[in-house]
Amino acid sequence: MRGAVAAGHPLTAQAGADVLAAGGNAVDAAVGAALVSWVAESPLTGPGAGGFMLVHRARDQSTRVYDFFVSVAGLGLGRRVVTDMDRVDVDFSGGSTQVFHIGAASCAVPGAAVGLEEAHRSFGRLAWRDLFQPAIDLARNGVELNKGQAYLHAILDLILRHTPESRAVYERNGERLVAEDMLIQADLANTLELIAEKGGRVLYEGELAEQISDHIRAHGGCITREDLESYRVIRRRPIRASFCGEEYLSNPPPSAGGILIAYGLPLLEELGPGEPGKAEAIDALARVMREQANARIDAGSVKGLARALETRAAVVSQGTTHISVVDGKGNAVALTSSTGAGSGVIVPGTGIHINNMIGEFDLAKPPRAGARLSSMMSPSVVLKEGRPHLVVGSAGSLRLRGSVMQNVVNVVAHNLPVEDAIDRPRVHLEGEDLHCEGGHDPAELDKLEEMGWNVTRWRRQNLYFGGASAVTFENGELAAAGDPRRGGAGVVVE
Repeated sequence: MRGAVAAGHPLTAQAGADVLAAGGNAVDAAVGAALVSWVAESPLTGPGAGGFMLVHRARDQSTRVYDFFVSVAGLGLGRRVVTDMDRVDVDFSGGSTQVFHIGAASCAVPGAAVGLEEAHRSFGRLAWRDLFQPAIDLARNGVELNKGQAYLHAILDLILRHTPESRAVYERNGERLVAEDMLIQADLANTLELIAEKGGRVLYEGELAEQISDHIRAHGGCITREDLESYRVIRRRPIRASFCGEEYLSNPPPSAGGILIAYGLPLLEELGPGEPGKAEAIDALARVMREQANARIDAGSVKGLARALETRAAVVSQGTTHISVVDGKGNAVALTSSTGAGSGVIVPGTGIHINNMIGEFDLAKPPRAGARLSSMMSPSVVLKEGRPHLVVGSAGSLRLRGSVMQNVVNVVAHNLPVEDAIDRPRVHLEGEDLHCEGGHDPAELDKLEEMGWNVTRWRRQNLYFGGASAVTFENGELAAAGDPRRGGAGVVVE
């Protein structure tokens, strides 16, 4: 099968490409890539994660979003007692510190394993168990940390080595892992073998589910057997918007990112996207970002989105990764998943690092048990005459939607090749400050200041501005690119 795969790690992208080369379709490739990402990008994703998979099927031009994001723990507990969480300060951008709440009390119910399985059951061609071997081998034999992953290990060190179980995985001789060290995850390899053999529900029912619940509950968390047994994947219809004659589709409410991008793209088209890198184009982008930030909520209407939804969605977060796939028949998949910043809790004997999504919420008003949390994740596809032109998604917390939107603009409005589109410097409006990534023309930034913008100038590219992965398919030509800000990669299969 021809196709293209882009992801946040070269091993992730290559795993998806190998599945295509073996005759798998876009969903098979996305699942195979995702399983390898659980190993190669373990600080960001894994069986303890939640996420979303947007699937566009060429045969009937249908598009569905598989919502396997995390849900609030505590079913069957009656009145929940909110346990104090552990607090860590994480430095993400050379002096910019963010507080994270971690530990067992921060853990929400994950959905990654059953999400991948349900999408594969609906659309996959290759056998489920056959997709697991590359990930199992990497977990058992080890993955050498590249510079991108070593950076993540460094900034998340206080989380990755927070408990004895996590230190057993992420520590060598009392020190954190660094570039060129081997990360070996033998327990995770065994869990992958179990999921391959028995399916994703093995984490939600039976002995393994009991292990997960017992460990979390023993350390002050709320994940119960009822939480795990009742967890279900939700199929949703994507949000849609028109932009420059093409159709943008993404993750719908209750998540916020997709609908905010769908709200912003037509506004940008009306303003005029301008010439890339010019002050006028950046000004238009910034004005749209200001409108997105000020959008009011209208119960999921495309015309507006409640500020409260965006605030709740802001948590997801630094520990996010994205995979984009298109195959030669025009099937497309955009898959975004996350463990948040990670809880630091690894269930003994399983290698499963549980997310910390509950840790980002106002503890005075915890969401009800069983509720699906919101997210800023925006796995997206752009259709041109009904066929996938661009498949894109990103990491980056509140910068995530800006990263996705700017890549859509670069490819669709500016006609840039996908590698150039991802590599171009980005902007992000944070309050009254317009952050401009290194690589912009200083003279154009001077013009922006003359226009009245408070410009914050970054010296170089930075993960602060998101980590995107994207593929394009136009006039029979395939292309793929991962984000250099995160050590990403793209692979084309001809």
